Amino acid sequence: MTVGAYRSALLEMGSCSVDASPALGEELKLNLIRLGEALSNSPSRGAIESTEKEVCGRLQDWGRRTAHNNRKQAEDVKGLLIVMAHTAESVGERDQRCAGQISEVTCRLEKIASLEDLTEIRASIEKSAAELKTSVERMATEGKAAIEHLRAEVSVYRARLEEAEELSSRDGLTGVRSRQFAEGQIARRIAECVPHCIAVLDIDGFKRVNDEFGHLVGDELLKQFAGELQSACRPTDVIARWGGDEFLILLDSGKVSACAQTERVRQWVCGNYKIHGTSGSRNLKIHASIGLAEHMPGQTMKDVIERADAAMYKDKEARRSSAAAGGQQ
Repeated sequence: MTVGAYRSALLEMGSCSVDASPALGEELKLNLIRLGEALSNSPSRGAIESTEKEVCGRLQDWGRRTAHNNRKQAEDVKGLLIVMAHTAESVGERDQRCAGQISEVTCRLEKIASLEDLTEIRASIEKSAAELKTSVERMATEGKAAIEHLRAEVSVYRARLEEAEELSSRDGLTGVRSRQFAEGQIARRIAECVPHCIAVLDIDGFKRVNDEFGHLVGDELLKQFAGELQSACRPTDVIARWGGDEFLILLDSGKVSACAQTERVRQWVCGNYKIHGTSGSRNLKIHASIGLAEHMPGQTMKDVIERADAAMYKDKEARRSSAAAGGQQ
């Protein structure tokens, strides 16, 4: 009972770390799952103490890396704000300087009224007009330069922020979209009443791969599977790692078109995989179970995902029954 609760706590901590930092949490989650699975039903005291020590180390390392990542993003935003403040300050100083020059010209023009010599009046007006023109042109030139400088600085920081945002929307292990990103895309489609379907994929026998060959081989299989999944899907499809060996595809189409697409995906991703590990290469024959559900008006995200998940488990059970029947013949 105690060991089961401890393993559940590790799993929950892993899930929370993904929510807190999608870019860094997935690695911690996988490590915590691995540590939980390593505990047998009746582990020794030494095994528990060793696991607890490693868990603490993993959490501390994740905390430091997450804090560093958050500080970097905060510094990028702070830097952009400072540039904007300096630009606004320089524009204010420029405007104040030009205003002083224009004021001087205005005062000189007012004094012209007291002059009697027409030639002197004309010369004074021409001089004042030239100075006024120069002041206005300088203001326009400096204003344009300031705006161009600000535009360049904003462009740099925007690119850095977009890069950080893109990184946080990706699964750290496989490179496909994160669960958090997929949830946002689904929520947007529901809010805008965009027709869509959701497919849930699960690699059959993945736990056996981890148990027999180790988690490094399992991780490599997940990477290759995700790559094949991306190759099989269309550019408009959103592919995300939903958790563990489970993936999700968001398709902007009706049920008939989505069904045809998922069958093409099944044929593409199922088959032989060559995994390169520390102990050499291994050939693995991989199958995947797929469940598809179309979003219906009034349904929540939870509703449609539960339907897709149920369809996936039904497909998995059908495959098991078919395999068992084939073994009996």
